[in-house]
Amino acid sequence: MRLKKTISEIEPSWLTGRTVLVRVDYNVPVDGRHVTDDRRIRLSLPTLELLLGAGAKVVLLSHLGRPRGIAVPELSLAPAVDCLGSLLGMSVELITDTDPSTMASAVRGASGECVLMLENTRFLEGDVANDPELAMAWAELGELFVNDAFGTTHRAHASTSGLAQAMVARGYEAVSGLLVARELRFLDEALRAPERPLTAILGGAKISGKIDVIDAFLSRVDHLLIGGAMANTFMRALGLETGSSLVEEDRVALAAELIEKGGEQLVLPVDYIVSRDIKAGAETRVLDRSKISNGDRIVDIGPKTRAHFTEVIGWSKSIVWNGPMGVFEIESFSEGTVGIAHAVADACDRGALGVIGGGDSGAAVEQAGVASRVTHVSTGGGASLQLFGGATLPGIDSLTDKS
Repeated sequence: MRLKKTISEIEPSWLTGRTVLVRVDYNVPVDGRHVTDDRRIRLSLPTLELLLGAGAKVVLLSHLGRPRGIAVPELSLAPAVDCLGSLLGMSVELITDTDPSTMASAVRGASGECVLMLENTRFLEGDVANDPELAMAWAELGELFVNDAFGTTHRAHASTSGLAQAMVARGYEAVSGLLVARELRFLDEALRAPERPLTAILGGAKISGKIDVIDAFLSRVDHLLIGGAMANTFMRALGLETGSSLVEEDRVALAAELIEKGGEQLVLPVDYIVSRDIKAGAETRVLDRSKISNGDRIVDIGPKTRAHFTEVIGWSKSIVWNGPMGVFEIESFSEGTVGIAHAVADACDRGALGVIGGGDSGAAVEQAGVASRVTHVSTGGGASLQLFGGATLPGIDSLTDKS
């Protein structure tokens, strides 16, 4: 990936009095009018404070949920605006009218160092469709675009890559924010020249969303640990019974090919926690992977697997993790995922590099209480996974190259 210019490379004096558009990721959990987890908003503060400190007028864009091109009141960014205002200690204005002329008037009418937020970008069909006219309408509101929404950089949307391209077409620049720059630095360190041994841990539900990642990892890592429901498809490829657990039947042959290609690098579970029901309080049993029968549902890796995975992680110098080991949202099914989180944190305490690929993995290290002990927790599960697989990120590729 080509190195991209960052906001820290823009001369502060140039920013004074300028209008700067910033794509943030405020796709946060909301309960009524209140944000229940403000982590993503807090992580955007360094970039916003840099801009405000330089005397810029800041216009924010973000999506929330999947309103699919219509205005859904429950998905308004108003709660995020209230939360951001409290964190910044200043008033933040929400511009609810999406008409370009109305937006332009509102932006022009705001004076001094201020923050404005455009309403949910996905209230407009053109965002997901990467409509160039919509991207240009947004670009005409300002003189610099900053992408600080790493979790959206794998999407070619009007508010990400489209806006960057439109801003450049107007003769201005599109740069990364401080959060995106930090994400890329850690992910590059984990993948480009990692200290060995390098261990990757993949979990989650499906192989289909991670085929390229698995294939790429097998040529890069010393060990690839597979857990979660995606391991079930590998079990079927080994000719083992998986009960009523989720299996991607159309990927069994592919799983067999990956097992053959991976050899000893590919490490699969040897035992599991199973249950008849996936619900809190359900009875669980520990079974060898060869003992699963009809009616059993795999909900977590077993203690022998957890111990072996922990051992492999323990001697690793670089660790990348994306995806839980089971249904960790239910406490009785969470021991495998929480155990892996502690193993990665312990390795980091001993000097290893530990990068968590966001999404459920990020939630898992938070749940385990070890987020502060790992090297980096990404804010973008899909984006980090795409990078792990060697793919490009449209939201990054569209930014101005570092000179």
